[in-house]
Amino acid sequence: MRGGTSKGLYFEAADLPADRASRDRVLLAAMGSPDERQIDGLGGAHPLTSKVAVIDRSGREGADIDYLFLQVFVDRAEVTDSQNCGNILAGVGPFAIEQGLVEARDAVTDVRIHMVNTGGIAVASVQTPGRRVEYAGTARIDGVPGTAAPVMLEFLDIAGSSCGALLPTGQVRDMVDGIEVTCIDNGMPVVLLRAADFGKSGYESPAELEADEALRSRIESIRLQLGERMNLGDVSAKTVPKMCLVAPARDGGVICTRSFIPHRVHDAIGVLGSVSVATACKLPGSVAQQVSGLQADSAPPWLVVEHPTGYFSVAIELDTGGPEVEVVRAEVLRTARLLMRGEVFVPESVWSAVA
Repeated sequence: MRGGTSKGLYFEAADLPADRASRDRVLLAAMGSPDERQIDGLGGAHPLTSKVAVIDRSGREGADIDYLFLQVFVDRAEVTDSQNCGNILAGVGPFAIEQGLVEARDAVTDVRIHMVNTGGIAVASVQTPGRRVEYAGTARIDGVPGTAAPVMLEFLDIAGSSCGALLPTGQVRDMVDGIEVTCIDNGMPVVLLRAADFGKSGYESPAELEADEALRSRIESIRLQLGERMNLGDVSAKTVPKMCLVAPARDGGVICTRSFIPHRVHDAIGVLGSVSVATACKLPGSVAQQVSGLQADSAPPWLVVEHPTGYFSVAIELDTGGPEVEVVRAEVLRTARLLMRGEVFVPESVWSAVA
């Protein structure tokens, strides 16, 4: 399925080995990793197209479905559950209905999804006229051609879901290697940095940024130092935190972003990454708020975050009246599409190792 601006393989949990090591071997073979082209599997030779969703009925109160996100590395034999993925999440509700895990209702079906990676709950509102999933529609998201039916995703109580706090370091701003940063986790651990502090405009293409080895080295140094301070431990082999260069918006949004995920640069921006960025824009004194110039008391509920291929709209409401900032609302618009269903063939030697 395509979920948002990502693409991945969606499995029911019962169809994969229960043992983690065995499951990972099967998924690596299914994707064709490790190989930069993933030529011997179904992967798309990029982190955004080498993703997996594992779906099961949920035993958690208040949830219909358990969703485990797995990132399959392209160039090495590794599968990680260290982060969530809000783009792939967009396909979870439709998948659950298609597979009969959730009963469709007339017009719209709300699917309450337990995001296993972080423990949070998301509610996906799926268009189901005639009690069938509808993929065609007029909703448009940047990074995906054409239009499709909207999938509204509302996130419940996701602040600090990976790091333990909305502001993992306890500070709105920190200083690392002479660079001022804001560390935030509203569903995705993100480090915000001013592009200008690295001599960048913030409007460079992903390819230009990836080609700048000195820039990547500086950003990675900061990321590794902040891992412990964000309660993520040693992040040298992890895909979090994401590192996001920010610059003043130039196309009508509130802020411009270039997101390192963490070693490639996103062609757009991740769903939960954009939620964290938008939250920071409303957080007084943060790097994002200073760059955007946004005033929380007069900001609109829907914020437009600019990225390399367009815009991402996020609805954010914060309560800054108490001793700690509280997230009142976080919602995004995504789309999804069922691309195919069937069997992926995995070498017999892999299954023999499982057995």
